[in-house]
Amino acid sequence: MDRTQKAEAVSALNATLGEVGVVVVTRNLGLSVAQSTDLRQKMRDAGAAYKVTKNRLAKIALKDTDYEAIGDMLTGPVALATSADPVAAAKVAIDFAKANEKLEIVGGAMGTTLLDAEGVKALASMPSLDELRGKIVGLLQAPATKLATVTQAPAAQLARVFNAYATKEAA
Repeated sequence: MDRTQKAEAVSALNATLGEVGVVVVTRNLGLSVAQSTDLRQKMRDAGAAYKVTKNRLAKIALKDTDYEAIGDMLTGPVALATSADPVAAAKVAIDFAKANEKLEIVGGAMGTTLLDAEGVKALASMPSLDELRGKIVGLLQAPATKLATVTQAPAAQLARVFNAYATKEAA
């Protein structure tokens, strides 16, 4: 990697860190290419990204961002999982680490709040932004559904009464 490629990598990572809601630091303890590809695919499906970076370049990219505090976690073979949704990257990383002992959760940050491995696990147990939106829509729709049911019930009862009279007169 020459000097210009390093500068581009640092600026791209710095731009990414300016847009995300959470950064999860993971330690790669010998993931195979297939496992790493599987993890990246799961991250993409959840709206997150997973990037293996050189620690020195990542520390440079962290400067002047909210995530500068995670620089101390960047030792050994680490990678950064990022997402705009504060829960998505943490949830995928935790789920993958449960199924594969070669991925270790080191910690992370949510904005300026530094998280240890337990903090990332707690973050992953929260509902995602899409799940929360779904719950809100369900709560907003419930009264309308109940109102439609209540207003429809008298008409249905009236129709049954007319049907009973019709069948009684026909007999």
